[in-house]
Amino acid sequence: MDMALVLDPLFRLPLAVGLVMAVTLPLLGTLLRLRDEWLAALGLAHLAAASGLAGLALHLPAVAGGGIGAVVGALVKASVGSRGNSAYAFMILAGWSLMLLIAANTTLGSAMGHALVDGQLLFAGAAEMMAATGLLLACGIALPWLMPRVIRARFFPRYERANRLPAWRWHFGFDLLVAFGMAVGVGTVGLMGAFALVFVPPWLAFRIAGGWRAALVVSVVTGLAAFVAAFAVSLALDQPFGPVLVGVMLGGAAVVALLDYRR
Repeated sequence: MDMALVLDPLFRLPLAVGLVMAVTLPLLGTLLRLRDEWLAALGLAHLAAASGLAGLALHLPAVAGGGIGAVVGALVKASVGSRGNSAYAFMILAGWSLMLLIAANTTLGSAMGHALVDGQLLFAGAAEMMAATGLLLACGIALPWLMPRVIRARFFPRYERANRLPAWRWHFGFDLLVAFGMAVGVGTVGLMGAFALVFVPPWLAFRIAGGWRAALVVSVVTGLAAFVAAFAVSLALDQPFGPVLVGVMLGGAAVVALLDYRR
């Protein structure tokens, strides 16, 4: 791989945006896996893709339009008090249907819909960089407060009820943070690329890590390694970034699963 191409000034901004996503999305995915709500990523991603496409039709950046759909999904989930993956399955169906209908009934056509699915990272500009920076800051501020509460709610749910704690605040806060992350992810690395960053690194971490902190480190390192490899391959071979990223992570997951099977 020609690393000089990766570090070319033309691609420095997309590289920076992608590195932020490769750190933040695996962190959020680790907590989602802990809560058995990993399907949240795909559900919110579909809603973000649908509203992002609508935003593009109104000449808004995909990350701006996508945020609306993802936040609406988080609000609906909070209002019905749903836990688990069922709510996200309905979000997938609604987002998929809306995305295809918007593509069919606007001047954008299916081309922009495919662009959101494949990922537009190599065309990332100032808007995407601002969104990614905002996500990084939000994670840096919110996760130190949210993480211990989400973990406690997972393992000691009766503690919150017994002490009459306002648990809705951290559950809803985390849902909003995930919604924000998926909106930015869909607008940069694509629908399936964002889902892969949320799903695969935590899946690997939960199989090989010996503790919670180790799982966080493994998730982030795996996400970063997969992103850098996919970025280099997509540039060198002139391939769409999203499918390459998913392929790289699937290859890594297959290797880990094979090694685990041989033990």
